[in-house]
Amino acid sequence: MLEKIQIVKQRFDEVSDLIIQPDIITDQKRYIQLNKEYKDLKKIVDKGEIYKSLTDNIAEAEEIIADGSDAEMVEMAKMQLEEAKAKLPDLEEEIRFLLIPKDPDDAKNVVVEVRAGTGGDEASIFAGDLYRMYSKYCSDKGWKVDVVSLSEGTSGGYKEIIFEVSGEDVYGTMKFEAGVHRVQRVPQTETQGRVHTSAATVMVLPEAEEFDVELDMSEVRIERTTSTGPGGQSVNTTYSAIKLHHEPTGMIVSCQDQKSSHKNLEKALKVLRSRLYEMELAKKQAADSEKRKSMVSSGDRSAKIRTYNYPQGRVTDHRIGLTLYDLSNIINGDIQKIIDELMLAENTEMLKASDDVI
Repeated sequence: MLEKIQIVKQRFDEVSDLIIQPDIITDQKRYIQLNKEYKDLKKIVDKGEIYKSLTDNIAEAEEIIADGSDAEMVEMAKMQLEEAKAKLPDLEEEIRFLLIPKDPDDAKNVVVEVRAGTGGDEASIFAGDLYRMYSKYCSDKGWKVDVVSLSEGTSGGYKEIIFEVSGEDVYGTMKFEAGVHRVQRVPQTETQGRVHTSAATVMVLPEAEEFDVELDMSEVRIERTTSTGPGGQSVNTTYSAIKLHHEPTGMIVSCQDQKSSHKNLEKALKVLRSRLYEMELAKKQAADSEKRKSMVSSGDRSAKIRTYNYPQGRVTDHRIGLTLYDLSNIINGDIQKIIDELMLAENTEMLKASDDVI
């Protein structure tokens, strides 16, 4: 393990030197990437220093015990040895997790698409609940949420809502939310008091930069229309709404959130790039079929990743068999405990798959 830590330390020293170079500082994209790498490497280097200190203490204590000439020193060395050996396993495990190669997409911002699935009006209301849950969660983490487009449900909520989330390591966290979410409760529209089951689909796309996807604008047809729904006179009467038709794939992306046609076009292009990038990722990850199945679903009740059961106040994540009786807090944005467990499960799987890391 010390050998691995030393390799990381060498790269850390290189990056430390690079981020103070004037040509790097002026190249914002490169500077941001190196700063991110610096922070990630520093975590390992700091833990590595503690690890080295512990192994040095163990070696020193064993030397004193082997010598045996000073009874008092031997007694102290035994205590030091016991203490250091007790700390070592947890620290080794922590460093093993830190040494797992990170997915470069984890640092990206995301485009989230929430769509009502099976369940009619109740599914739209639930899609609205999910959007509010994510908005609150993102706000608590200091992330910024921007709505790209929405289609309101007839009884509240949304048939579909697309929004961007920007901040630190957003995709690495939000990717676990992709899949079908199921709700079991008595709908507002139900007069008999019966519990219904409805579903909504969540897609989480890593936001693609221009250099990630080569978008040929000759293959994109741009349609400009007046916006629909609430928004005031200037939004509804000017041709500010944008609809993009990507001819090769048949993808259609709409954006009417902004008063400016230029800003709507910018947002729509961002969503289109992210969808195209996600398609490329899906091809690369085809071998990991189970992951793709859980991330891309149709909105059918059977392909569920999580259930929100209101009568029992229960939330169950079916991927890891986690059940929490804390629905009111979770639906109000407190989903970190679920994400932490999913991250732990993923890291454990990655450790099994990369036994040669250490």
